[in-house]
Amino acid sequence: MKLESQKEQKVKIQLSCPMPKLDFDVITLGHGSGGLLTNKLLSSGVFHVLKNDILDRRHDGATVYLQGETAFTSDSFVISPIFFPGGNIGELAVNGTVNDLAMCGAIPRYLSLSFIIEEGLTMKEFWEILLAIKFACVQAGVQIVTGDTKVVERGKGDKIFINTTGLGEVHPDANIGIANIKVGDKVIVSDNLATHGIAIMSVREGLEFETTIESDTRNLNHVIQALMDDFGNGIHLLRDPTRGGVGTVLTEIARDAQLGIDIFQKNIPINEQVYGACEILGLDPLYVANEGIFIAIVDDAIADKVIQKMKSFDHCSKAAIIGEVVESHPRQVVLTSQIGGKRIVNMLVGEQLPRIC
Repeated sequence: MKLESQKEQKVKIQLSCPMPKLDFDVITLGHGSGGLLTNKLLSSGVFHVLKNDILDRRHDGATVYLQGETAFTSDSFVISPIFFPGGNIGELAVNGTVNDLAMCGAIPRYLSLSFIIEEGLTMKEFWEILLAIKFACVQAGVQIVTGDTKVVERGKGDKIFINTTGLGEVHPDANIGIANIKVGDKVIVSDNLATHGIAIMSVREGLEFETTIESDTRNLNHVIQALMDDFGNGIHLLRDPTRGGVGTVLTEIARDAQLGIDIFQKNIPINEQVYGACEILGLDPLYVANEGIFIAIVDDAIADKVIQKMKSFDHCSKAAIIGEVVESHPRQVVLTSQIGGKRIVNMLVGEQLPRIC
């Protein structure tokens, strides 16, 4: 049986949730009052699109069932613009929270979803965001079970901010922790670097490329679960290099583990157009934000098998071993360039791309 593509699944969701005829086109302060307008906004929007047995209880909280050790995370999303090539703030919020749970070695189950909406956001925009949230939830296999909606005065927000909290069950074979890292471990990145950050920057700066560079926002929990199933505690650490990029995350890991990390530029996967855009903008790809890749530090003995497993997933087709953990230069990351030169990779100083997620 042919599996539906993501594009086909998005269309299917759009057709199953047509925007109803409403007596308002724009969200006003009254929609955050807790009264009739709030009820109409939630009933015709949030509860209709994101419908499930738990959310249908329409309570201020949710009662859920989890087994064993539980992973818990919370995140807020303030990206500008809220619509960008490859996605919008809605699916970014779901994917970001799902991925934070996955990096704990957990299987995501439930999310809360809270909106802070600026007066003036159109219902059309809000509907597109809701549909993107539903799509991301279907892709990840999670449910929105509770949440909140507030509206602030025009000029006091930036269209919409989203806060999410996630719960998941830690995989029984997961043993993720900085203390597990040892000399000889391999450093793996799951796919091309810097795609999300450049997709956002291209919209802000009006850059044009031969083909559209789209954000890599996606859920990573299924590939992580597959790795846990096959390799268990051979996976020593997982991180998603969002703000600050791969360079900052690896530097944090080296510092916290009190070990060195060597990485090799020739092994680092990056889309040719993204690399070119980084050169034009004067950006180092190592520090550009990502939303759909992860870093895995794994036992040397299983590294090649981990790569092989990852490449069975479409969104990990460029997975590569980019470096290893070493005893020399503790607490530092050293990059070997294409021509053999070496430089220390430090943490990002300041904000290279503000409002990126």
